Amino acid sequence: MKISYKYRILGCFLFIFVLFTVSIVLLEQDREKKYKTEALEARLDGYAETVHRYISTNNLTDSTYTQLDAITDILPDAIRLTVVDNDGNVLFDKDVKEIESMENHSDRPEIKSALFQQHGTNIRTSASTNHEYLYYARHFPQHFVRVALPYDVSTINYLKADNYFIYTTLLLFVAVLIFLYFVANRFGKSISQLKQFSIDIRNGKSLSENINFPDDELGDIAKELAKIFNQKAKTEKALKIETEKLIQHFQYSEEGLGIFDASHKKIYANSHFIQYTTLITEKSSLDVEDLLKDERFEPITQFIGKIDKTSPLLSIQISVNGKIYLVKAIVFEDKSFELTIKDITKTEKNRILKQEMTSNIAHELRTPVTCLRGFLEILNEIDVPVEKRTQFTEKAYLQSIRLSELIDDISLLSKIEESAVSFKFQKVELTQLIDNVRIDVTDKLELHHIKFVSTIKDHLAVEGNYGLLYSVFLNLINNSIKYGGDNIEIHIDCNMETDRELYLSYYDTGAGVEEQHLNRLFERFYRVGEGRTRNTGGSGLGLSIVRNTILLHKGDIQVKKHISGGLEFLIKLNK
Repeated sequence: MKISYKYRILGCFLFIFVLFTVSIVLLEQDREKKYKTEALEARLDGYAETVHRYISTNNLTDSTYTQLDAITDILPDAIRLTVVDNDGNVLFDKDVKEIESMENHSDRPEIKSALFQQHGTNIRTSASTNHEYLYYARHFPQHFVRVALPYDVSTINYLKADNYFIYTTLLLFVAVLIFLYFVANRFGKSISQLKQFSIDIRNGKSLSENINFPDDELGDIAKELAKIFNQKAKTEKALKIETEKLIQHFQYSEEGLGIFDASHKKIYANSHFIQYTTLITEKSSLDVEDLLKDERFEPITQFIGKIDKTSPLLSIQISVNGKIYLVKAIVFEDKSFELTIKDITKTEKNRILKQEMTSNIAHELRTPVTCLRGFLEILNEIDVPVEKRTQFTEKAYLQSIRLSELIDDISLLSKIEESAVSFKFQKVELTQLIDNVRIDVTDKLELHHIKFVSTIKDHLAVEGNYGLLYSVFLNLINNSIKYGGDNIEIHIDCNMETDRELYLSYYDTGAGVEEQHLNRLFERFYRVGEGRTRNTGGSGLGLSIVRNTILLHKGDIQVKKHISGGLEFLIKLNK
């Protein structure tokens, strides 16, 4: 339950008055204490003045300061008298007879203060008598006269301020508190009346039945006034939310967006628009006139300046430094306009790449399909001998296999590039994987008299997809079998091993290729020699699959000529 406004204001006034009262009491106590201290110091100063006159009148010297015993009889018994020369040496002390044993007093606080201010005071324990004193020292031309009063209960009580003022202030405080209560009560009634008045204005003197607000008078007033302007507040809030949504959408959009008024002044521009504008114009400026002065923006400039438009939208493409940007202009009815800039370089390159790949695929499929169709037409339309029929059937079958392998290679390559997340990774033992590949190609190796040597240790393993890594070594070995020639050797070695990576070497001692072809061996459908490929039936995708698979495993692969003349592939894989 909230505290009513009456008690809140009473509490505020009470806090202020308590703070004021405490401040006054503390100030008065401090002033009274200072007054008593000054009075005590004045009395001690009188004692010091009396001693100094006695010394001056009797012309006392260092050897005759003992005569001060006579004046100590007229001083109060509690007063301790000490005379110190300007060098800090004690010349006389009432309570210490052997003054030669006393320390030099030049570093005493009251002596230091008296040296610069003519007099000084300090409360501390005496090193000579082990009693606590209130010291008062006064500096005269020839010496210091110091009088000390024991700092005991009587001295402390003397310096304390009287409590009479505190009692008087407390009585006054109670009287003011009662007065504040009556003032706050009246003020609370006024607030209640003001609340009722606001309700009467809204409801025509009928009380609201749906007051859902804490029972605080000012809070109720705020609630009632809020209901009057409720609809306006809701509208403004909804508009603000929608504006924030729009701004957030623009900020996180990958497109650069700028909105300008009819006089070409910027209303809004997101960060991408600033970035793209700078890259296109090579100027760090948001002035639309500078942007539209670029000759590449001439179609946009002419479109914005047109009076009659068949469409409010215009799109153009701009190429700058190898980047391709799509620029759209939308002109509104009030002649303001919006410019959007989008980097479509990757999209355009992918489109061109897909066109080239589609063309290459169509070209590669055309040969086996044409051969297959020709053989089938011959078998279907011409009566050929059984021997020829069997030959054509076998050739058609081989072409169908080639066509199937080509389709499989294209499918696998597309899956690696576009659906990499679909492959599951696990621990793969390299020795076992290479042995499985070797077993699958044993017949081909024996047919071509190829020696296969692997020095991969049993403990070596990588994190990867077994099927994809299998295809890597299968493609490399098939490549060596097809193009390396007969009576060659294939070697798979581990050149180096670190905590995280393996560096493998695959090479054959075959025919190899010329240096100018090395940089293009991993390209799709690239062939070193068209005639040679037709004889072996290769599609030109094997090494491209190898490279993309290694990259999918966050590794690396390079190719070079081996010292034997064949090809050597250097492969890095993560363990």
